[in-house]
Amino acid sequence: MRRSSPACYSILVTTMVTTMVVLSAVSIPAFAQNPPAGSVVAEAQALMQQGQQSQALEKVDRALAANPRDRQARFLKGVILTELNKLDEAAAVFVKLTQDAPELPEPYNNLAVIYAQQKQYDKAKAALEMAIRTNPSYAVAHENLGDLYAKMAREAYDKALQTDSSNANAQAKLNLLRELTAAPAKPPVPAAPTRQVTIAAAPAPAPVRSEPPKPAQPVQAAIASSAAKPPAPAIAPAAPAAVAATSAQAQSSKSAASSSAAAAPAEEGKSAVRSAVLAWASAWSNKNAREYLSYYAKDFQVPDRKSRKDWEEERTQRVTKPGNIKVSVAELEIHVNGDHATARFKQHYDSANFNSASGKTLELTQRNGHWQIVQERIGR
Repeated sequence: MRRSSPACYSILVTTMVTTMVVLSAVSIPAFAQNPPAGSVVAEAQALMQQGQQSQALEKVDRALAANPRDRQARFLKGVILTELNKLDEAAAVFVKLTQDAPELPEPYNNLAVIYAQQKQYDKAKAALEMAIRTNPSYAVAHENLGDLYAKMAREAYDKALQTDSSNANAQAKLNLLRELTAAPAKPPVPAAPTRQVTIAAAPAPAPVRSEPPKPAQPVQAAIASSAAKPPAPAIAPAAPAAVAATSAQAQSSKSAASSSAAAAPAEEGKSAVRSAVLAWASAWSNKNAREYLSYYAKDFQVPDRKSRKDWEEERTQRVTKPGNIKVSVAELEIHVNGDHATARFKQHYDSANFNSASGKTLELTQRNGHWQIVQERIGR
């Protein structure tokens, strides 16, 4: 089942009920407008995108202390509490929202997701029906209600087979439901590219055309022939315009060759940075914390004034947490300036219960032939 989420941090949360995986677009709450840049809620959303739910919750609580009726902050708090698996607290937030804003379908939908996760299917069904009654065109609630019926049917067929294992009709229906609700297979994660830079071989020199050898002349004949020829005329000096044109052409060829020679290392640098960024994302997807952390330089600017040790422990815990994750990079732009590079891209993070798409910037430096991250930040 799918949970509604604010547009301002563009997340799509999936798989609250086992085997019910939906990956289409979510409906956006009417009250979830983008908060002003630099506001406490905006900071909380940024922290949540980085997987720092506890810190995000602190920010939201601060916003609610200043304005307890802030619907956006309350809705975001419910989402964060769900991510922290504090389902009872999250349910209480959404229940209160349904009471204060009964015209909004999204809190009913998210409440149904929590009830379904707790296997309180009757409550989940009632909440989804309220969401649809509030907004009959709310597609997410209709879809989730269908998933809920499928889940309840599966459990009913399971019980029928436990009572009578020879019930072929129940078995056939159960198999059909499993096929219909099976999660789509995730594509395999590509292997991390090597850090070696392949240097293209130099093109082979063009063959030199040679004139066929002339037959040798006797020495006497050569001397006689030379003596018979009139003296060669003196070479006239080239016109100034011709000399200038020749010089300009030579200078242009020299500049072009110099630019080409400078462009080659720059392209090689971009290729090496691209390989490093993709390998970093692949190590994250493969949940290889040791390799993932190896892409951060010793002088990496640790966020939130944490120690490097605390930050590494936190990142290791998040990278290796149970469940499949996939981190992919899109729209990658790389700028290289000597031993420094900037990589800007769109980062897609997908897991069983949290999906996000956000801009990201990595500042990298080249150390001992390898590109390492010295700073990372949200935004491009």
